[in-house]
Amino acid sequence: MISVLILTKNEEENLPRALSSVAWSDDVVVFDSFSTDRTVELARNLGARVEQRTFDDYAAQRNAALTTVSYRYPWVLMLDADECVPKELADEVRAVLPAAPPDVSLYRMRRRDMFLGHWLRRSSGYPTWFGRLLRVGHAWVEREINEEYHSDGKAAFLNEHLIHFPFSRGLSHWFDRHNQYSTMEALALRDTARSNFRFPNLLARDPVLRRKALKQLGYRLPGRPALVFAYLYFVRLGCFDGKPGLLFCTMRSIYEYMIDIKVRELNRRQAGLPV
Repeated sequence: MISVLILTKNEEENLPRALSSVAWSDDVVVFDSFSTDRTVELARNLGARVEQRTFDDYAAQRNAALTTVSYRYPWVLMLDADECVPKELADEVRAVLPAAPPDVSLYRMRRRDMFLGHWLRRSSGYPTWFGRLLRVGHAWVEREINEEYHSDGKAAFLNEHLIHFPFSRGLSHWFDRHNQYSTMEALALRDTARSNFRFPNLLARDPVLRRKALKQLGYRLPGRPALVFAYLYFVRLGCFDGKPGLLFCTMRSIYEYMIDIKVRELNRRQAGLPV
């Protein structure tokens, strides 16, 4: 069997669906950031163990959950509350792990982002790979936002998908979250701009390394918000996702613009100039 870890903060709307999708596991841990709604009550009523820690950043929270919690099984499937595990993915995980090579300590998977009842297959930048199935004690998370998953062994890939509902709590909640994310991304972007960019990584076989290099390149280009829109809507064919695709690509460009103007603010503050 497999243990399951779900991070939460005021997720009473999403948590029941997530827990229902992993009812096949008898070791589900909800790692909560001191929710003030019914999240903890629901988690316990639905059979999950609850551990709590004050939130500081996403990587630290995930690493704390991986290192301070005792799990019944050697593998943990890490899930966000606005995600769920379809039967196909659950079946694949349970079939793959008994035969997992000893040098593999991380399995990567893709997810399907849903908006207005539609899978954003093109406009979301799919496929993005997430290392969410980890061997306990052999994997860790880096980067405060849009985290990166690492391990001391090899990484393998799964065929099936997580299902992600990023708008399940409404557009206002999405914008509120991305206002916070953009601040964190601005800090990371300022540091990334100072780091060395390696062009060969754009052609790397590792999709995670390729995506990181593409982001580093994008951060250096002028007019980045417009370029992100054009890339997702025209190059990645988000136009074929219909109205949901158009709306999502527009919101993504707004998000990128928020990051850019916050970087400008940070640079002015650092130089002692008025904002």
